Formats: sequence, structure tokens, C-alpha cells
Amino acid sequence: MSNIRVARLATVFIASALVLAGCHGDTGNAPAEAAAGYPRAVDNCGTRVSVPAPPRRAVALNQGSAEIMLALGLGDRMVGTATWTDPVLPSLAEDNARVPRLAENMPSFESVLEVEPDFVAASFVSTLGKGGVATREQFAELGVPNYVAPADCQKDNSGGGDGSRDDPLTMDTIYTEIRDLARIFDVQQRGERLITELRERMRKAAENTDTSRVTVLYWFANSDAPYLAGCCGAPGIMTRALDARNVFADTHEEWPQINWEAIADRDPDVLVLGDLTRRSETAETAEQKIAHLESHPVASQLAAVRQKRYVRLSGQAMNPTMRTVDGTEKLAEALREFGLTG
Repeated sequence: MSNIRVARLATVFIASALVLAGCHGDTGNAPAEAAAGYPRAVDNCGTRVSVPAPPRRAVALNQGSAEIMLALGLGDRMVGTATWTDPVLPSLAEDNARVPRLAENMPSFESVLEVEPDFVAASFVSTLGKGGVATREQFAELGVPNYVAPADCQKDNSGGGDGSRDDPLTMDTIYTEIRDLARIFDVQQRGERLITELRERMRKAAENTDTSRVTVLYWFANSDAPYLAGCCGAPGIMTRALDARNVFADTHEEWPQINWEAIADRDPDVLVLGDLTRRSETAETAEQKIAHLESHPVASQLAAVRQKRYVRLSGQAMNPTMRTVDGTEKLAEALREFGLTG
């Protein structure tokens, strides 16, 4: 994008931001008093994020961020979403249909600026970093407050791949993201209701479930060198909630690439398969994964393949999002159907 183009877009954005600031109390359908208590700030991944008023033109750069905003009832305050791996949750489909999709995958910085956002959120550090849409500093220079999911900031993203974690991720970190966004948009009660609902669903999923002897493998994508879950990301939340065991819990990498011979050595009881609709890797859908498993000379000998113990999960359920709760529920249900619960 040319410097002239960026400058023009920046000028348009700043002018729009001033207009919005003048309409401080107008937040769509919210009453004028909703802006009381602003400016408001949250601490986010080492950055103080401050907003002068409840955002009215928000952009979610990843599906996880988009679905949290939609679940908080903020669809009328969103002007764009991007980077989708799965269909939106059915309960959010109607609101989502009214929000422009800027790109199925990573949008350009220019396309985001063109919708004149007053707030930007992302699920991953890489989205708001070098090689992503733009850096946090670039958005800040244009006066656009920006937020990154704290679940991604907790891991070491300095190396290659998807980073690594020293400490296991918990749902509390995802609840923090919900609370932060609810505070920024002045919908705290909605945030607490959503968190209460998710907590209760997690409790029920694990109720009367003894799977302490069950071993599980999580496969996200790629058939030649599969991306499998390490110990401590979103799959770790599901595994620990159900008291099962991840066969690759001895690696702290988020999604290490592991060969089929090493997988055969661990021979898991159950295979959790990412069922993605994106097209950036081989074996994205669950059906593609199953076809590969059942035709591969090594993978076809796995006990889980021979007994067809497959659990299909959305990519979002396998990432640190509120849909990790959906993943926990579906895994618990499948383990019961397989007769593996005590």
C-alpha cells in the first residue's frame, strides 16, 4: 500500500474519530448515559488499552474475537471481521450475517482502515505483529485502540511455529478476555452472564465422567507432518477437565509437527480431528483426515483408527476461545458413546 494511500486513509479515519468523539454518548441502541465512566482502560499483554467511549466501529481480525463480540450482543457495533476457520456458531449466525466480512483469511491493513475502525481485536499476537495485518503500534499511531487475546500472550511466541507454554492454559484466561471486552464496550452484565453460562457448561461436561485411563491425540491439520496438540493449550483445557491424558503432554509446544511413526508409538485410544473449512493446509476437514488415516500404512494400524474412534471438532474449539467449551462437551459425549467413561 502506498504511503499516499495510507496517509489519505489515516486522514479520513482521524476525521471520523473526531466526529465519533463528539457523539460520545451515542452507542447504537444504547442510551446516552452508557458512556459514563469513560475514558476506560484495561491492561492487555503489557499494553494499556484505553477507549474514549464505547466503540461503535469495531473490527475483529480473528474468528475467536468476532464470536465473543457477537455473543456479547455487539453485532450492531461491528464493521468487519476476518480470518475464519469454521462456520460461525449457529446461535450467532443472524447477527454475524449483518457484519461485513473483510476477508476469509488475513485482511490487508488497507481494507481494515477503509472501514474506519475505532477499535480492533485479535485472537493471536501474530495477527497484530510483523507479518500480520499490522502491528499494534501502527494502529496506535492512527489512534485505533487494539486488543490481543491474553491466552495468546501467555505463551512464548519468539520462536518458530505456534509458540510454546510453560504453564497450562485455563478457562480463566478466556474469561478474562470476555470481561475485558465487556468492560471496553460497557456491557459488563452481559459478560458476566456469558461467563456464568460457560462455567456451568464446563461443569456439566465433566460431571460423572471418569476417563483417567483414556489417551487422546488432537490433530489440527497437515497430513505429511501433522500439527498435534502439546500439553498446555486449549486441548489441554479439555483433557484436564475430563481427567483424560494427551499422548503428547510431554511437549510444551502449542502445535508441534510430529511424524506418524512417533504417533504410532503412543497409539492413542481416541483421535480428536480438526474439522476446518479453511484451505491453507493439507487435510483440513475431518473427512480428509479420516481418509488419510485409513489409507496410510502406519496410521491405519492405530487402535483408534481400527476402531474408528474419531471426534470431530471445529478449529475454533481447538483454539483458546469460548468454543473450547463446545469442544469439551463434544469430547465428553464421544467418550461416553465409545464406552470409555467410568
